[in-house]
Amino acid sequence: MKKLLLAASALVAGAAQAEDAKIGVILGFTGPIESITPMMGDSAELAIKEVNDSGKFLEGVTLAPVRADSTCVDAAAATAAAERLVTSEGVVAIMGADCSGVTGAILSNVAVPNGVPMVSPSATSPGLTTADDKDLFFRTAPSDARQGAVLAEILKEKGISSVAVTYTNNDYGKGFADAFAANFDGEITLSSPHDDGKADYSAEIGALASAGGDALLVLGYSDQGGKGMIQASYDTGAFDMYVMGDGMYSDALFSELSDALEGAIGTIAWAEGEGADAFGKITEGAGFDSSSSYTRESYDAAALIALAMMKGGAATSEAVAANLLDVANAPGEPILPGELGKALEILASGGDVDYVGASGVELIGPGEAAGSYRYYDVKGGKAETVTFK
Repeated sequence: MKKLLLAASALVAGAAQAEDAKIGVILGFTGPIESITPMMGDSAELAIKEVNDSGKFLEGVTLAPVRADSTCVDAAAATAAAERLVTSEGVVAIMGADCSGVTGAILSNVAVPNGVPMVSPSATSPGLTTADDKDLFFRTAPSDARQGAVLAEILKEKGISSVAVTYTNNDYGKGFADAFAANFDGEITLSSPHDDGKADYSAEIGALASAGGDALLVLGYSDQGGKGMIQASYDTGAFDMYVMGDGMYSDALFSELSDALEGAIGTIAWAEGEGADAFGKITEGAGFDSSSSYTRESYDAAALIALAMMKGGAATSEAVAANLLDVANAPGEPILPGELGKALEILASGGDVDYVGASGVELIGPGEAAGSYRYYDVKGGKAETVTFK
């Protein structure tokens, strides 16, 4: 009997030592990109599940994702959601946020004061490069400083020498518009902001149409303002050629506005090759579509958080912040999607990993991605790849 009691006590003690390390997954599950964020959240949680299922993570620790809604555009709501994640849920790191303005708000108001690292899969504003982040902010998507240059290069190749520009009225839109203007050799007839959530965009389109241009460049969001601007333009015959930034990439948009967007072109952070192929296989096995925007970057963001913990030997904010760049870059064994268990084994034995992931991760400068872009055109309500840049 005494032996049985001792064994039971040991089991209880072992159970007590097991713990959850919570990772916040904060994305705009409502708002102007709500059609794409479910797949982003699923992708991040797939990486977390892969780590847990491997049985090779830190002894006695299970990773647990906790979702919160950034709304994409409401900084106050996003800050409150992040505060709940940190103070009530006790997350040690944040996968997110998504849109640049709310990401900056969470970073300055919640993450930095509490020492919680963030890895955003999609906040692309150039302004985040120089944010006072205390080495707590990373991103797996490249900055719009590069996307602006890529778009300008594409328009030059297509012989489009004048454009009107409409951008969503926030940090993302303004930063993107500035980056494009700095790189475009042609004429910008008018660069004008639009607000999200309006029922009527005819006044904004009227001003842009009066200015003229070979095309309308739309640096907005696919579910609200950007979509509304294209619809208003199509309804009035203002423009017949559209160029779109990454926030406009949406299968739903291409299908719903297929007539308006026939022949439109755009860019989206994307990757091809072995890592992207491996990601497609594991998401197919998990039963969801990985072809939406920023799914690869979301998986990679969550995977990097877990590997940084493993490298640091603790499921803590400090371990993530101190080790994330090490596991993201060479030297080390290249790691693809589906190989997180292998990476955990290597790190447990004191080895090094070079996480390549689904998006070809290489973090440069202050922890942001070098990245590549898919240049696509829209045909028959679907995006078709032209090339990668």
